[in-house]
Amino acid sequence: MQNALLIGLSRQVTLERQMDVVANNVANANTNGFKADRSLFEEFLNSGAREDNFIGSDRRVSYVQDRGTFRDVGQGPMEQTKAPLDLAVSGDAYFAVQTTGGERYTRDGKFSLNNVGQLVTSDGNPVLGNAGPITFQPTDHDINIAPDGTVTVLEGTARTDSIRGKIRLVAFDDPQKLQKQGLNLYGAGQAAQQAGAKSTVQQGYIEKSNVNAVSEMGRMVEVMRAYQSIAALLQQQSDLHKSAIEKLADVPA
Repeated sequence: MQNALLIGLSRQVTLERQMDVVANNVANANTNGFKADRSLFEEFLNSGAREDNFIGSDRRVSYVQDRGTFRDVGQGPMEQTKAPLDLAVSGDAYFAVQTTGGERYTRDGKFSLNNVGQLVTSDGNPVLGNAGPITFQPTDHDINIAPDGTVTVLEGTARTDSIRGKIRLVAFDDPQKLQKQGLNLYGAGQAAQQAGAKSTVQQGYIEKSNVNAVSEMGRMVEVMRAYQSIAALLQQQSDLHKSAIEKLADVPA
């Protein structure tokens, strides 16, 4: 296969991968706490030209390589809900939650209470405090959550606050090493927890996705046009190759 066709094919493969990433971002534009993914590409040089008349850098054939993706960990916009159990993290930390597969982390603070009074995520996973899951009593009311995560309530007819725990916020030295686990959760993977992180909790708010839907749709159109443009170029190269073969094969009698 000609080098031009191989180079075009390498670009189409990376564009297909980029389209998958962009489509996933668009699909999660309304997912609470979602962090957008971005594609990484690099030039891959291969000494494909073998003829002696190609010298130096002219012998190298430049392909496009899909190196991977990285996560945009920027803060998403805050939406005020005024619901006492809706929480948002201001900063780089994550809420810690307990799952059947172990401790996981999320930025989605759309919480509620289960049938035993535990603070849980929308999927029913208990939210962890410094001493385990945050649990309320049936007579608790006027729930207040301080910026440092301390949970206080008024119990029954009491006029003094009772503490129900402190929501644990976990930050990481390198958030890019967090591994997606599905259901808007991350596993620690190789990421090390960061000590002394300065993040706060905002009660009555939800962090929305940091995906800019308009920009992502524009990027999707760009990828589609680039793919179509390369497809047209490859077709032209194929037609030229076919025409050259036909003319060379047309030997006069």
